[in-house]
Amino acid sequence: MIGIPSPRTPAEDVRPVPRVGRIEDLAYVSDLRSGALVDRDGSISWMCWPRFDSLAYFAALLGAEKHGLWRIGPAGPSGQPSAPADRRRYTDGTLILESSWITPHGTAQLVDFMPVTDDDDALRLVRIVRGVSGRVPMRSTLRARPGYGRPSQDPGRPQVHASGRLSLADQGDGHLWLDTQAPCRVDGPDIVSEFTVAEGEEVTFVLSWQRGHDEPPPTPAPAGLLKATGDFWVAWAGRSTYSGPHGDAVERSLITLKALQHQPTGAFVAAATTSLPEEIGGSRQWDYRYCWPRDSALTVEALLACGYKEEVRAWVGWLKSVIGGRPETMQAIYRVDGGREMPETELDWLPGFEGSVPVRTGNGAAGQLQLDVYGEIVGALYTAQEHDPELAPVVAPLVIDLVVCLEQLWEQPDEGIWEVRGPRRHFVHSKVMGWVAVDRAVRLIESGRAQGPLEQWRELRDAIHRQVCERGYDEERNTFTQSYGSTELDASLLQIVTCGFLPPEDKRIVGTVEAVQRELSTQGGFLLRYRTDGQKPGVDGLAGDEGTFVICLAWLIAALAAIGRMDEAEIHLGVLLGIRSDLGLLAEEWDPYSGRQLGNSPQAFSHVGIVHGVLAVTTARSAGNGRLPARAATV
Repeated sequence: MIGIPSPRTPAEDVRPVPRVGRIEDLAYVSDLRSGALVDRDGSISWMCWPRFDSLAYFAALLGAEKHGLWRIGPAGPSGQPSAPADRRRYTDGTLILESSWITPHGTAQLVDFMPVTDDDDALRLVRIVRGVSGRVPMRSTLRARPGYGRPSQDPGRPQVHASGRLSLADQGDGHLWLDTQAPCRVDGPDIVSEFTVAEGEEVTFVLSWQRGHDEPPPTPAPAGLLKATGDFWVAWAGRSTYSGPHGDAVERSLITLKALQHQPTGAFVAAATTSLPEEIGGSRQWDYRYCWPRDSALTVEALLACGYKEEVRAWVGWLKSVIGGRPETMQAIYRVDGGREMPETELDWLPGFEGSVPVRTGNGAAGQLQLDVYGEIVGALYTAQEHDPELAPVVAPLVIDLVVCLEQLWEQPDEGIWEVRGPRRHFVHSKVMGWVAVDRAVRLIESGRAQGPLEQWRELRDAIHRQVCERGYDEERNTFTQSYGSTELDASLLQIVTCGFLPPEDKRIVGTVEAVQRELSTQGGFLLRYRTDGQKPGVDGLAGDEGTFVICLAWLIAALAAIGRMDEAEIHLGVLLGIRSDLGLLAEEWDPYSGRQLGNSPQAFSHVGIVHGVLAVTTARSAGNGRLPARAATV
């Protein structure tokens, strides 16, 4: 694939895009506690254990091979890395990855997966090499580097224990162990295996993380782990109630969303990575390995729409525990265990993905005021008890507490959904989401499923609505604006269309959709979140540009369906589905000029967008009148 010149990619800098090392080249496997990213050449270049937000053992994704990776593939000449796999896929309905190489010597296949387990103290990553035909020379190079490959974190020389088991890389509370029947040699702190796999043969590698340091975990049985993992994912995918068009895309996105859930606590992380750039060579790199109540609320709605309740109940339990009866202390971001501390730090020894620095861990946005979060959470809780009435007694007190808190805050400016690092503003999206929170609370009280000040909150709902229409609407241009008094637009305004704030036929709704398309669209119809100003700090307080946000295109699809423009919605849906990787995965952003994914990956927001985009079009078509029923496409 050849890059396309753009303002971000001058013509003289256009080069062929490699088939290894792009964000869309990354596959994802997970044990519902953490995840690993696998490149096309069989390299695991990112993995944290024992949790998504733990320190990485493999961090080559954000640096070089010396920062940690594990590559298995056909042996290249003179120790060179293996070529990209000729074919790769997930086995149907699972998160089991198969990568296949066709070589002059024959064909070999690599199977990668992380078994789902209930034992937090013994986690595994399994890699099985299969001979398909001929005899293929293979090489495994395991280079574990704890602490994101920090130079001072010397993992030491691997030690051989009883029965040939290898112990390596200590990272404080746990230890890595390698089990394999392949011949191994220790090369400094690395473990290298060179072997030949013939047709019908299998060579297995099992890397285990064991809490503590002295005793190895139980000897693994790879075949049993493979079957159990496949059975788990097939059974889980089989619980989906969705049976409409684009079923494969919806299933893959649902599996990906599930694989971003921290099973022990019920928290959903926003993405599996940190610091994959929003602009190649830019400075917009952030750590997304935490739980945003907003992002997880939207994830919950996507899962509910496809019949999943168990994951939602777990998330509600997590939310209840982190709020703890004190919604006034609610943060914008939490660790998966509910921890509140995540200081933003720069890892200056990592050169970044394609030179994009700084590499950051932690997230300074945790302490921001983001008023829209109340709307997304209350909306998800309201939807949850509609789908699962047994949740009503748990959900009702949470909703009431949150709206009592919002009542004191809603007139303040905030940092908004995009977590701006510039001055606070009265963001229209935040105010509308405040309206959503109060509206759903009123409905819950009216239904008799909650107790609260009904008349008082009806008046509050009306007051918010009136203020937004008076101060957040540009009558001359017939559009809502990004913030009060601003002429700028924001793609988040599209959520006004689908949340029930105004009827879809209202001229202000139609005008906002048209204005967002007109002012924020890029090549191919993709949407920017808002306009940036290059090297000059913009509304978000940051210099630099970024790609188009994937979920914004999904919001546009739902908005177009809501106002009856079905043909246009379906065209955009085809575009959205077309930018997924060969494995059906999406990062946070898309650069339509270079044709590349950008940002952290896989991204929950983007896969929520796939589910809701498909459902919006399908629901509107099935309604028969070309319109989407109110709130059916809320994202």
